[in-house]
Amino acid sequence: MNADNIVILGFMHLTQLHLLNFKNYADTEITFSSRLNGIVGDNGSGKTNILDAIHYLSMCKSYLNVIDRQNIKFGEQFFSIQGDWKDGENESNVHCAVKIGAKKVIKRNKKEHQRLADHIGLYPVVFISPYDGDLVAEGSELRRRWMDGILVQIDRIYLDQLQQYVRILDQRNALLKNMYEHRLFDAESVDAWDHQLVIAGNIIYEKRSAFLKLFIPIFQKYYTIIGKESEEVGLAYRSQLNEGEFTVLLKESARKDAFSHFTNVGIHKDDLVFTLNGNPVKKFGSQGQQKSFIIALRLAQYEWLKMNLKITPVLLLDDIFDKLDFRRVEKLLEIVTDDFFGQVIVTDTDRKRMEKLFSSVSVSNSIFEVNSQQVVSI
Repeated sequence: MNADNIVILGFMHLTQLHLLNFKNYADTEITFSSRLNGIVGDNGSGKTNILDAIHYLSMCKSYLNVIDRQNIKFGEQFFSIQGDWKDGENESNVHCAVKIGAKKVIKRNKKEHQRLADHIGLYPVVFISPYDGDLVAEGSELRRRWMDGILVQIDRIYLDQLQQYVRILDQRNALLKNMYEHRLFDAESVDAWDHQLVIAGNIIYEKRSAFLKLFIPIFQKYYTIIGKESEEVGLAYRSQLNEGEFTVLLKESARKDAFSHFTNVGIHKDDLVFTLNGNPVKKFGSQGQQKSFIIALRLAQYEWLKMNLKITPVLLLDDIFDKLDFRRVEKLLEIVTDDFFGQVIVTDTDRKRMEKLFSSVSVSNSIFEVNSQQVVSI
C-alpha cells in the first residue's frame, strides 16, 4: 500500500478487552497482540461476539443488533464492555455499559460522554463480515447507512446535519399524516419544515458527493488488487438532488406527499449503484466477484478513515475465509499484514487453516480459541 501522502499521528490498537454479561460471555478477558490476532472456534461459539464488543467500543453500538438490551446475557440485567487502548505512548480506557431500564453509558478514562456522538471517530474500526453481502443484495437504506457510518466519524458537521435532517423529516411526515387524517392541507406549515429540510439536505448531499468523488478511485485500486485486473468496477451516487434543486423538487412533490402522507423526495432516498464491467453487481456478479467487491469497499473505507482521522483503525475480519477461495484469502492476508495496516483481528472455524496462514506472515501474532464461553490463548 502507498502511505506516502498519509501522515499518521497514532498507531491505535486494543491491548485488552473485558466482557461482563455480554451476549454469551459471563466474564471474559483477552489480551491482544498489537498486529495480528486470530480467534478460532465452532460456529455459534461466540467468535463474532468478541468483534461486536470491539465495535461497541468504537461506535457505541452493536454491528449486528441495534437493540442494546438484546445484547445482555440471558437472565442478567446489564452488560459491560471495557477496553484498554494504546496509541504510541498514550494509553486510554473505554467503558460501555447497558442496563435494563437505564440509558447507555460510554466512558473514556472514567469520564462519561454527555453525547455519544462525541465518542465517534476516537477509536475507529472497520468490520468485514459475512453479512456485508447485504450491501449488494438488499435495499438502499443499508448502502446509505454504510456511507453515513464513514462520514460521521470524520465530520462533526455531517453528523449534526444528519441528525437534524432525520428529526425534521419525522416532523414533516407527522404533519403530513395529521393533515391527511383531518383532510386539511396547510401549505404554510409544510413550507416551514421544507425550509429547514432543504438546509440540512443540501449540506448532506454536498458532503456525500465530495466524499464519493475522492473515495471511488481508492475503492477501484483495492478491487484491482483483490479481483482481476480485467474487471472494471464502478460506484455511482444516485440522488434526486442530482436532477434539480431540493426546494423545487419538494414543491413538485407536494401533491404526492399530501396523498401519501410521506416525504417522497430528499437525501433519505439516495442510493449507491454498484457495477462490474458496466452491469449491476447484484445481477451479474458471481459470488466471488461480489465478495471481492465488498472487501475492496471495506479496505477503501479503512484507508479513508486512516487518511482523514490520522489514526490507524482496527480491522475486524469475521469468518470471511469460508467465503473466499484460497488465492483470495492469501492475497487478503498479504494486504492486511502490510505496514500500511495496523491491528487486525480475524475469526475462523478452522484452527489448522489459521495456524498455516499465520505461520506465513512476518508480523507478531496471537491465536485464541473460544471454548465453553471462555477465550484461551493457544
